[in-house]
Amino acid sequence: MRKIKLAIIGTRGIPNHYGGFEQFAEYLAKGLVERGHDVTVYNSHSHPYQKSEWNGVKLVHCNDPEDKWGTAGQFVYDLNCILHTRKESYDIILQLGYTSSTVWGWLLPRKNTIITTNMDGLEWKRTKYSKPVRSFLKWAEYLGTVYSDHWIADSLGIQDYLTKKYNIPSTYIPYGAFPFEEPEIDSLASYELSPYGYNMLIARLEPENNVDTILEGVSKASKKLPFLVVGKHATHYGEYLKTKYAAFGHIRFVGGIYDINVLNNLRFYSNLYFHGHSVGGTNPSLLEAMASQALICANQNEFNSTILEKDALYFSNAGEVSKCVDTVDKQQYSSFVGNNLHKIKHIYEWNKIIDQYENHFKTIYSTQHEIQQNIPS
Repeated sequence: MRKIKLAIIGTRGIPNHYGGFEQFAEYLAKGLVERGHDVTVYNSHSHPYQKSEWNGVKLVHCNDPEDKWGTAGQFVYDLNCILHTRKESYDIILQLGYTSSTVWGWLLPRKNTIITTNMDGLEWKRTKYSKPVRSFLKWAEYLGTVYSDHWIADSLGIQDYLTKKYNIPSTYIPYGAFPFEEPEIDSLASYELSPYGYNMLIARLEPENNVDTILEGVSKASKKLPFLVVGKHATHYGEYLKTKYAAFGHIRFVGGIYDINVLNNLRFYSNLYFHGHSVGGTNPSLLEAMASQALICANQNEFNSTILEKDALYFSNAGEVSKCVDTVDKQQYSSFVGNNLHKIKHIYEWNKIIDQYENHFKTIYSTQHEIQQNIPS
């Protein structure tokens, strides 16, 4: 079979300078190129990396007015990306998410191009959005089912949701992570931390990530170990949290950290790693925490428990967070850490995930061409 010509849309671009989908696109695109495919990733014109190629991946920079127009600019950027795909002859377009792109779904190239969409999480459940916005996101999710030929679910919970809600089949492919087994203690020096002498979380500072619940528990705990809050905090909600917990000097808001090696070392040497995400999907940071051999205390919900199973501590309220902070020593739970690393190596390792995506692309490409060949001329 000849190589597949693939485009990836729906991110701000690669290499990653932003977050989950961008990290995913970076690993996937590079892996597919290494497997012999022709891959293009669409980048914002303001992306820090301005070259037209990265590790063999072709890059197309499209105008992105988000910095001037705010959220409306995301819709314009997605429109510009989709319009550009119409000028090319891609075999497959992988669309990541739906929040600002599926309203333009009717413009996606249809002739000889297959559209497959990663349906992301249940964005309309995010409490940071107003009721009108959440209603729009439900509609955008629906459009994602209308204007796509195939669908990918990154968690079994999302796959079940798509089946029950829309009666559509989807291919389950989770995110991945690379096992981290060579820690460097020097990474702790700039944060004035000692090995296993601190707790932490990594998240977007948003209500549905339970950051406030975690910090409330941390503030009320008897133990006052340093607590790192890693995530961009120059937001309205971030400012609220910083003000609310300003009196607790052991809670440190360190901002976003995008150096994966630094993040891996911080996770590895932490005593407890809190994961508060509650809205759908397999969160990349959860898998990275597992891969970094962190001891995880996660919000109790089906999306987290499906991945972690019995190999984590769980919380539902601030009191349970406090109890974990006061009583848990990482050395007591070495089996949790080891079992989660085993899952990464044997289920969620990036090369295995890229293989699954490649098989998905090969399958839908071959099926489409068999159908076309059997259509009478």
